[in-house]
Amino acid sequence: MQNPADKVDCLVIGGGPAGLTAAIYLARYRRTVRVFDDGRSRAAWIPKSHNYPGFPTGISGRELLDLLLRQTQAYGISVLRERVSALERTDGGFAATHERGRTCASHIVLATGIVDKAPDIAHIDDAVHSGIVRYCPVCDAYEARDRSIAVLGSGAAAIAKARFLRHYSRNVTLLSSQKLTSDELAETEAADIAVCPAGVLEISGGVVRHTGDAEGVRTFDVLYPALGCEVASGLAAELGAATNSVGCLKVDEHQCTGVEGIYAAGDVVSDLHQITVATGHSAIAATHIHNALPFDPRR
Repeated sequence: MQNPADKVDCLVIGGGPAGLTAAIYLARYRRTVRVFDDGRSRAAWIPKSHNYPGFPTGISGRELLDLLLRQTQAYGISVLRERVSALERTDGGFAATHERGRTCASHIVLATGIVDKAPDIAHIDDAVHSGIVRYCPVCDAYEARDRSIAVLGSGAAAIAKARFLRHYSRNVTLLSSQKLTSDELAETEAADIAVCPAGVLEISGGVVRHTGDAEGVRTFDVLYPALGCEVASGLAAELGAATNSVGCLKVDEHQCTGVEGIYAAGDVVSDLHQITVATGHSAIAATHIHNALPFDPRR
């Protein structure tokens, strides 16, 4: 028999801004909640965000996560540093398998996010933390304005990212791993985006050094990879939840997936990968879960 202590109203999988916000809302609704976090939040990679409301001088991703964790502690929320390896249906909802065993819940919030595909560059982690390599132009292109910017990738996604960045700088180069089609060349030329082969990249002296053609070594202030990402939607997809072409979970206006009782919030849902979007998802999901749970007159 499952220990009653291992059953909660809602299990939140993912301890980034989306997951922690959902947990805070649920706790304030006086619902029992447990968070499982494998420590891979994409937010932790943000050196400093200047577009998250309420922090006029900016805040790092790690600082924001620490503040959210302090807030969960104020409500006695259990945050376990463990990975959930599987979800299965039960008579009363769902059971999550993790390192310590199983936890049951009537509802699930999946806030597992995405993992960006990183370029093969030595010391890439240090380059991300220092802001030389960046992944989200919506987040920080303003800080890269008027600088020398390289976009690494190929196809429509890479060209779209280069076009977006061209709004912030006249010096944008697409480092393409594939030969561009005539239509793609016309698009880059119309936007005044330089194009050259991907070549070899290294971080040295606080810049990105690129060697790729007869013109020798180029240097860039900032590199934006456009290599795609892996969406961590498998736990819900394996139970039948629908996903879009890139693997993001499809949800309704309440953040419900196609599996009743499983909700999703943050980057695992949205192609607009913003913390403000993620926390909004979580507020909507947590409120709908609270309203769906039975009224408890003993509270």
